[in-house]
Amino acid sequence: MTPSPPLQPLLDDAMIMLEAPTQAWSDDVGRMGTAPIHGIYHGDVRHIRSIEITVDGTALESIGCASPVPQQTILTDLLRGLDDGSADPKVRMDRDRRIAAGSFTERITVASHLLTEIPVAITVRVVPDFAPMQQVKAGLGADETWSWDGSVCRAGEASFTLTAPAATVTHDADALVLRWDVVVPPRGSVAVGWSADLDDPSLVVTAARPSRAPRPETPADSRAARWMEQAIADLSALRLALPAHPEDAFYAAGAPWFFTLFGRDSLWAARLALAVDPDIAASTLRVLARLQGTAHDASAAEAPGKIAHELRSGVLSLPHEDVHLPPLYYGTVDATPLWICLLADAHAGGMSERDVRALLPALRAALTWMTVHGDASGSGFIDYADESGHGLANQGWKDSGDSIQWRDGRLAEGPIALSEVQGYAYEAAIRGADLLDTFGEPGAAELRVWAADLRERFRAAYWVTTPEGRYPAIALDAHGAPVDTLTSNIGHLIGTGILDPEEEQACAALLTAPTMSSGYGIRTMSTGAAGYWPLSYHGGSVWAHDTAIAVHGMMRAGLDAEAKMIAGQLLDVAEGFDYRVPELHSGDALVPGGSPLPYPAACRPQAWSAAAAVVVTQALG
Repeated sequence: MTPSPPLQPLLDDAMIMLEAPTQAWSDDVGRMGTAPIHGIYHGDVRHIRSIEITVDGTALESIGCASPVPQQTILTDLLRGLDDGSADPKVRMDRDRRIAAGSFTERITVASHLLTEIPVAITVRVVPDFAPMQQVKAGLGADETWSWDGSVCRAGEASFTLTAPAATVTHDADALVLRWDVVVPPRGSVAVGWSADLDDPSLVVTAARPSRAPRPETPADSRAARWMEQAIADLSALRLALPAHPEDAFYAAGAPWFFTLFGRDSLWAARLALAVDPDIAASTLRVLARLQGTAHDASAAEAPGKIAHELRSGVLSLPHEDVHLPPLYYGTVDATPLWICLLADAHAGGMSERDVRALLPALRAALTWMTVHGDASGSGFIDYADESGHGLANQGWKDSGDSIQWRDGRLAEGPIALSEVQGYAYEAAIRGADLLDTFGEPGAAELRVWAADLRERFRAAYWVTTPEGRYPAIALDAHGAPVDTLTSNIGHLIGTGILDPEEEQACAALLTAPTMSSGYGIRTMSTGAAGYWPLSYHGGSVWAHDTAIAVHGMMRAGLDAEAKMIAGQLLDVAEGFDYRVPELHSGDALVPGGSPLPYPAACRPQAWSAAAAVVVTQALG
């Protein structure tokens, strides 16, 4: 029998603690090591694979687990093997786990209501690992050997320092073993603790400097209030910075795989959350401006003025996909116009004239990329193609290899010109021109002419008619043909200005119809398409941020009823996932009395899913 290939770990039933760039995954009763995702990670390396706790060998019977904040988990177990056999449990163990940027701590308390003392041995078995994140995601095991010098465990540049006051620490074949021999007094308790301080000097991101916490108004709806509270806490835990500028924070895209800077994700998260956290919009713009492309480099998909896609400590290799991305990779077609749109939003939202003026050179460079370099194939529209042979085949937000399909299921041939990118570009040109005028800079008139021409050519090239209706195609293919699948991409066009009001209304009607609206948000692909599958990453699932972008556009277009309807669906999703909305969920239709089905490999928390709470609250008013 041929062995099964390694599989990406599932995440839907795992529990996370996080404070970027550090995270810890366990099961829902605190056991760490029983599933492939489990462990303690710092940056892109898993330092510790598992933690096993025993108390005199007795079974641990979980009765409680709480996470009051993303950085803390409180666990309670019964120790009935140490009890007196009466009906009431009288011996328990409480664990208080906390995570901070670069550290993990655990305080273990054994408490007794017995009338006699209990001598016990508390043992914690810590298994080091040092597997790169990309290997974990690919379902592969660690291949790093580690060393232990009595206090520091190390593999290559990565290391952690173990501290365990009053414990005996020994080292066996594959683990570090901490042991405390203690006596629990009658009707008393004993507490012990240990910690791991994690270090990796190769990290290219760091914890952001503390800043003023967002303080949104509490929504009147109790469910919206709970979602907002969780979302703000998660966004705070996802804040990162570049080491040279710790004062300029951005949102890491999400946990566990995307604990770093992603141009598109960080921009959309900051844009959706602008009403409650305007500071991070300004700092995100500055971070990305510092990394803006300056040269043509096909291996990194770099071009002058282009906004970066992804920042990593080293080459990112996806073993099953033959993808190898350089540490600073520019393979995104939409981040550059989105950067311009966020700058315009931030300026309108109160970003200081001085701070905006400082970014005018970056604005000019971004506008030049969009109007000069963005049309790499000469199609007349902003498009993309991987010229390196080892980059991302698709470079819009739907970046999986099968995301751009014809209605009959055939994959589209690139170069690809995505419809929503033309909408972003139109809005970016108009609002970029307004910024140039505001600051007395030349070039606004030419930009408006360019935008008007793009709008007319878009109307002529993209609209299709199928049995599902008339709507903009998801993309133009290499031959300029409109790829005719009905997808959520049309929701991103609403509010950009590239559509007439009647066209926006028509798109909104399709998005709220049964083939696109699952009842738990907008599907990425219509059920009428041959490629539709509710558990497809980009071909039928529902992404909270994608739906929230449509809601954001509907509000700007004055389609308040449609915005409120879809926002209400996302609120139901939030309740179904206990208010920590994952990266995506299944596109299965709502069943009365049911709840949204998870996409079991979805990341959570995800910055733009959390930021969707802000837009939903605005739409529900």
